[in-house]
Amino acid sequence: MGIRALRSDGGFRKAGHPRSLIAALIHFDVSFMCWVLLGALGAYIAKDLGLSSAQKGLMVAIPPLGGSVFRLILGPLADRVGMKRLGMATLAFTAVPLIVGATVATSFPMVLFTGALLGVAGSSFTVALPIASRWYPPEYQGIALGIAGAGNSGTVIASLVAPRVAEHIGWHGAFALALLPLTAAWIAFFILAKEPPRPKSASKVGIRSLLKISDARWLCLFYATTFGGFVGLSSYLSIFFVDRFDVTKVTAASYAAMCAVAGSLLRPVGGALGDRFGGTKVLTYALAVASLLAAGLAALPGLVLTLVALALLLGILGMGNGAVFQVVGVRMPGQVGAMTGLVGAAGGLGGFALPFLFGWLQGSTGTFAMSFVVVCAAFTGGLVAVSTRHRKWSLRAKASPVAFVPS
Repeated sequence: MGIRALRSDGGFRKAGHPRSLIAALIHFDVSFMCWVLLGALGAYIAKDLGLSSAQKGLMVAIPPLGGSVFRLILGPLADRVGMKRLGMATLAFTAVPLIVGATVATSFPMVLFTGALLGVAGSSFTVALPIASRWYPPEYQGIALGIAGAGNSGTVIASLVAPRVAEHIGWHGAFALALLPLTAAWIAFFILAKEPPRPKSASKVGIRSLLKISDARWLCLFYATTFGGFVGLSSYLSIFFVDRFDVTKVTAASYAAMCAVAGSLLRPVGGALGDRFGGTKVLTYALAVASLLAAGLAALPGLVLTLVALALLLGILGMGNGAVFQVVGVRMPGQVGAMTGLVGAAGGLGGFALPFLFGWLQGSTGTFAMSFVVVCAAFTGGLVAVSTRHRKWSLRAKASPVAFVPS
């Protein structure tokens, strides 16, 4: 449905508020860029501070963990203070860790502190995605959330630009320069975004109440697998290519960007396919392919095959991210704000676990093979869980095609 609407009757363009959708994309894109700066600059920071493999993994893992904490705090506030106001506030606060990173982050503890504060940029999920969702009807949820979620292309921007800036003015200078696009994003969001209507079915459901709903917990698990895999891998890839293939830091960052761009471009595709065929069905195929790719990477192929496999893997995970939020937007329209915070927090936990795991296992075993074995097992477990829930949700949909019925 979503794909046909885009190319035929223009229904999608007429259904919602395009300016707000653009504002959501900008907010998400620049916030994501700031959120993954430590990963993009990780090779430079590691060399400057003499970090071990485990410390490098922890450094990259902290921003996703911080994002999880901030999302749980800010998610329930979205409906109370207004999404536009909250979006402006989170962009403004993101300047704080950038200033800290540019000035006083001269030791490993201070770098970790900077990463924790960068978590507020990761909380952009609680703003960008609900704004996109609430401006569009159920039949366009997947594509609207996919377009807004394509802001994870901020990973590509950070990987391409930050290392090249660091080559000339140092990694502290890269943090300072990031203040410029952040300021531009704040202005654009202020001008373009319009507070979305509150759904008639909206209810003030807290995080604890949502966690009592089994379907909400399953959605958290699915997003921890897909988004955790995407953000964890894309953040760690600059370090991975340096340590695995001994390439230059700029070359490693370029390779990381090449891989991450696939996930950004294919996220809207995953949402649109979710509109057409169902999010869980798309997610099932995505995790099956992801498991096979991770198994192949565990064999530690050469540089070219590794690049191809990682680009495909991140692309597939990007599609999976779009598919998960298609399910959230359709099945829980009245709780999108709170669910976005909860599901996004789960994704951040996955994004914390993966780079930490990679750094620890590489330091312990001297190879990345075991890391990909564990990732393959996680994707396989997610595949089994999605397949099981797909059957149950399909039966439920026959009885109530739109309504969400907790189990």
